[in-house]
Amino acid sequence: MPIKKSSEKDVRRTARRRVRNVAVITRLRSAVKKVREAKTADEAAVLYKDAVSLIDKAATRKYIHANMAARNKARLAIVVQKLKKAA
Repeated sequence: MPIKKSSEKDVRRTARRRVRNVAVITRLRSAVKKVREAKTADEAAVLYKDAVSLIDKAATRKYIHANMAARNKARLAIVVQKLKKAA
């Protein structure tokens, strides 16, 4: 347990941030998973658009690194393209 008052406040602040960080990353991972599990090309395209939006927001707000965002978007685009070719 922290002794100083500022340290106590820092523990509370860190806990709040952690809850928010986990929520953002969880939404992001769920969106990516939905794109990968999509059955049709049309469904994947719609889900891809939502996922890219979440990825960009997370990168802008520094929840994830910009390079990680670019990598995720590129990989998802490949998944969507494969579904379009298969259809």
